[in-house]
Amino acid sequence: MANRKLERVQTGVRIEKRILKVLKAIAAQHEMSLGDLLENILLHSFEGTSPFEAETLAFIEQMRTAYGLDLTSEDSVQLSDA
Repeated sequence: MANRKLERVQTGVRIEKRILKVLKAIAAQHEMSLGDLLENILLHSFEGTSPFEAETLAFIEQMRTAYGLDLTSEDSVQLSDA
């Protein structure tokens, strides 16, 4: 498939600090930008699939532990700013 032309925009998104640290670590591991990683995650999510293979999931778990990220998807509806 040929590369598609995209129109990207700069956005200011607020995100939980530890989640951002884990995302940046994943992006660095895959030598991609944070924006590219987020697009990848979201496109997979829109189709109900995971973009991550077992090796990356293990890395994510290590980064969650390293950065003290104890939030889960169940917490997402209950989050509020400190």
